[in-house]
Amino acid sequence: MNSPDPRILQPGDPGYEAAGAAPRITRPRTAARSAREAIRRNPKLDQAYRTGVKVVGGTTVGLGVVLMPLPGPGTLIALGGLAILGTESERAKKLNQQGVELAKRAAARARTAGQKRAARTEPPRA
Repeated sequence: MNSPDPRILQPGDPGYEAAGAAPRITRPRTAARSAREAIRRNPKLDQAYRTGVKVVGGTTVGLGVVLMPLPGPGTLIALGGLAILGTESERAKKLNQQGVELAKRAAARARTAGQKRAARTEPPRA
């Protein structure tokens, strides 16, 4: 009833050793980097790509800013938009890093305050 998946090669199966020598699929970042290099070589395509990144990143930042007063992930959405913009702009990348550091510090302060509050409200153990 609990037989192993027949598609998974096990040691001793025919072809098990040959599977290790099979060509590997390139990693996604490597593939994306090579695609981006190909885009950079064509000036018109490069300009369209940069414009698209700016539109998507700016829209995401704007959506995050609009959602900030509401309960939910508005700040995270805005930081995600800055990360998108940071792929093409050094200034946006630096701003995103500062925002992430600020968010980490705020989360640590909130965690510490919650622990202090929980320690104060715990009844004494007898």
